[in-house]
Amino acid sequence: MTTDFKGETAIVVGATGAFGQAIVERLLNRGLKVVAVARSATSVQALSETHAGVIPCVADISNDSAIEAIRAVLNSTVRAVVHGPGVGVAGGILEAPTATMVDAVNIKVGGLLRLSRAADSFLTEGSRLISIGGHYGLEPTAYAASAGVANAALFNVSRQLSLAYGERGITAHVIAPGPADTERLRKVAVARAEMRGCTVDDVLDEMKAESSISAFTTPGQVAWAVDMLIDPEATAMTGSTLMLDSGRRRGLP
Repeated sequence: MTTDFKGETAIVVGATGAFGQAIVERLLNRGLKVVAVARSATSVQALSETHAGVIPCVADISNDSAIEAIRAVLNSTVRAVVHGPGVGVAGGILEAPTATMVDAVNIKVGGLLRLSRAADSFLTEGSRLISIGGHYGLEPTAYAASAGVANAALFNVSRQLSLAYGERGITAHVIAPGPADTERLRKVAVARAEMRGCTVDDVLDEMKAESSISAFTTPGQVAWAVDMLIDPEATAMTGSTLMLDSGRRRGLP
């Protein structure tokens, strides 16, 4: 697909993370300007210095102040918003701090609402609201409490947004990667290893074996999915979740 998005904007929350950096590069290659949103001024500024076309935006998506902070840097049509912040690793459901669980939902769900409201007046027919969810939101476990609960809520809210924005020709999508070999995955593995009294490598090997192809999902694969979703044909997928779980999900559909 060679649709020309030159002059239009994409917003990426979590732009300095492993997924975010890959997504930013892919969107820049499509001709989009990218508003890179992150809490760290240092990291987002570094990203803007290494990639022409990146507009840094320092904002805390867990706070309503992010709405105006993001809106203030927009000056053109927003073709896509990509909501991909990380959440705290709370451990297993029996021990997870309730505050961490609440924070995770605020970041994932509240953050998506803040992001869409910041961009609302710049959205047009064909714009995309894209969220990065996760496998554990659909396949609950006893050891990844915050990721499971927050992503399950995210799927629901994205579906609601697809209904609310549909009359304007704006679509909403969730990408649900399987575990990816990132710093965040290793934190989850540490929590699981502590629960079971085994090594982190043991956990990582077991997690890889859960895939039918014995693989983790890569940031590049997630970026490919975002790239695909901005194509015109992706309107048919509004409200749905795109599984990038490397063959982990067992349930139907």
